[in-house]
Amino acid sequence: MDVSQYLGVFLDESEEHIQTLNDQIMVLEQEPENEDAINEIFRAAHSLKGMAGTMGYKRLQHLTHDTEDVFSAVRSGNMKVSSHLIDILFQALDAIQEYVDTIRDTQDEGTNDNEAIIAELNKALAEGTGAAPAAAPAAPAAPAAAPAAAAPAAAPAVDANAPAYKRIKLEEAQRDVMKDAIVAGKHVFGVTVKIEESCMLKAARAFLVFKAMEDLGDVVVSDPSSQDIEDEKFEFEFSYFIITGEELDKILNDAKAVSEIEDANGEAFDEKMIEDAFNYKEGGEAPAPAAEAAPAPAAPAPAPAAPAPAPAAKPAAPAPAAAKGKAAAKKPVVSHTVRVDTEKLDTLMNLVSELIIAKNSLVASASKAGENAASEMNEHVEYLESVTTNLHESVMKVRMVPLEGAIQKFPRMIRDLEKKLGKKMNLTITGEDTELDRTVVDQIGDPLMHLLRNSADHGLETPEVRAQRGKPETGTIFLNAYQEGNNVTIEVGDDGNGVDVEAVRAKIIERGFAPADQAAQMTDKEVIGALFDPGFSMAKQVTDLSGRGVGLDVVKSNIEQLGGDVEVKTKLGEGSTFVIRLPLTLAIIQALMVLVGGEQYAIALGNIQTIEDVPVGDIRLVENREVIQLRGTVIPIIRLSEILGVDPEKENPENLVIVIVKKGDSLAGLVVDELMGQQEIVIKSLGKYIKPNKLISGATILGDGEVALILDSNALM
Repeated sequence: MDVSQYLGVFLDESEEHIQTLNDQIMVLEQEPENEDAINEIFRAAHSLKGMAGTMGYKRLQHLTHDTEDVFSAVRSGNMKVSSHLIDILFQALDAIQEYVDTIRDTQDEGTNDNEAIIAELNKALAEGTGAAPAAAPAAPAAPAAAPAAAAPAAAPAVDANAPAYKRIKLEEAQRDVMKDAIVAGKHVFGVTVKIEESCMLKAARAFLVFKAMEDLGDVVVSDPSSQDIEDEKFEFEFSYFIITGEELDKILNDAKAVSEIEDANGEAFDEKMIEDAFNYKEGGEAPAPAAEAAPAPAAPAPAPAAPAPAPAAKPAAPAPAAAKGKAAAKKPVVSHTVRVDTEKLDTLMNLVSELIIAKNSLVASASKAGENAASEMNEHVEYLESVTTNLHESVMKVRMVPLEGAIQKFPRMIRDLEKKLGKKMNLTITGEDTELDRTVVDQIGDPLMHLLRNSADHGLETPEVRAQRGKPETGTIFLNAYQEGNNVTIEVGDDGNGVDVEAVRAKIIERGFAPADQAAQMTDKEVIGALFDPGFSMAKQVTDLSGRGVGLDVVKSNIEQLGGDVEVKTKLGEGSTFVIRLPLTLAIIQALMVLVGGEQYAIALGNIQTIEDVPVGDIRLVENREVIQLRGTVIPIIRLSEILGVDPEKENPENLVIVIVKKGDSLAGLVVDELMGQQEIVIKSLGKYIKPNKLISGATILGDGEVALILDSNALM
């Protein structure tokens, strides 16, 4: 069966599981005994393995399976967490990420088997548990011999026609857990589920059943093993033991509720029956399901890891993707899905119904004639305007996602840089719940990563230098996000050395970016601005972190493409802060419509400071540039008619209409012919067939059907 339709869901959920593993392994590095972190890691690894198996990515499944074995051993207490183990796990995680990235680009996992990492994982497992991994499954055979002597009477009690769940061989730890549950007043049920023979995705159906069971209790063990189920190494039956507070009918009905499940049957187990299951040995009886399930007791040794099938529910998540339908299978560069709160969808649905009512009212009014028809029509139009405004706000909220999605990978990155650079550093993040348009969040990750790497590599000093300067040996890197009006501000910085302006000035001259006399005339702000020029770098040598001059220029260009701007605040010896300002949304904005040379243009309202009517006589020339003085501030002016290559409507006006726009701390005045008023506009891309000027950020369609270009005031400045 073709599972490519589920690729989008697979990629989204894989990224979530990988991020969970990153976060929790970092927690585990600081708190090796943290059981919550260990359990979360095991669940995520198991889910990732199951998803890979269901999608047919065998190499990814193999690597995640071996990684899960290590987590399973840690979870069961058979091995301890060490710094070396953490390093190996992070290497495995990077390899898993590489598989997912390759799948995202090509829909194939590639040919890299990552044998070296798998060997390291198995070596760590063997050293940590004191035995080779392969030997672990055989170990239970020896202790089983003793109780077996007392159990011969129990084993024959299971005849060839008994339900399959009575043929599940329990390990000692599983038996003890189930007995303790009964003492605590819980139920233990043995259940066998039969899948319809026409089913094409047996593993997916099995995992959906386990997902349903996860909501009802804890699955202790399954037959076949979770690995065999993932590999579809079973016929159409599987069995399991579940500890639950629910009744048997509920357990069976929820299992049957999964599509393509033909039947489910089971019974309650008491302590004696559990003991019989522990003592059970396969004799001559070997029904088909049991024969297929024989490897189950030989599952990786940490038998307590039996709850594995329960978390495995998530691997089946691709199956429900049929409902979502359009998970793109064509080289998705970024994820195109947004998880939406149902309350937001309810609001959206209500507004759409209001929109239909408004439309019907307009149709009814249009068919009427008489004195009141015009006033009724105006009322309906006002109502329609109110509904569409609310609808716009709701759609914007649906598109808004927390910045957390773009920055949650950074703590792991800083941890790796700390080891690579030999510096002590600590990353603090605030405002990760600040919401931005999904498009912005998808594209802001790389610029932020460059800035953080820049702080780690160039900003922070070595522990020795920091100690000499009276600073704590551990440097601080920070990322703060907060909403400011219609914009979101993100500050990235450090308490390191700061920018040495004179050193940058010398580098400008050395690299030939400006002659010595011109560089000497540059202000500190202009010198710092050179850091954003393509090819400019302060690094003395090229490393895998810096030196090629492709960091800050990428930051600037990417942020400006999003309609934002970036500025630098720095003090030598105390640190630097990069301040990024971004629009909340890229789809619909409030804009000021202006007339230049008889054509309408739009300027984003968020960039506008004030609008001034300035007499021509107030214009002065400074260094051959036109400026005005406004409330004590000298502001350069830009004549849009000259920039756009059109003739102004008035040749010699007495007053100029000037729109004062802001970019960071800088101001500029845009000279326009006439103001047309404020309007809510929908931004449309100019497409691939038109190569737009950098001054034009897009276009919009006006109410009369005409097209107006949107001016990028940041590019103008």
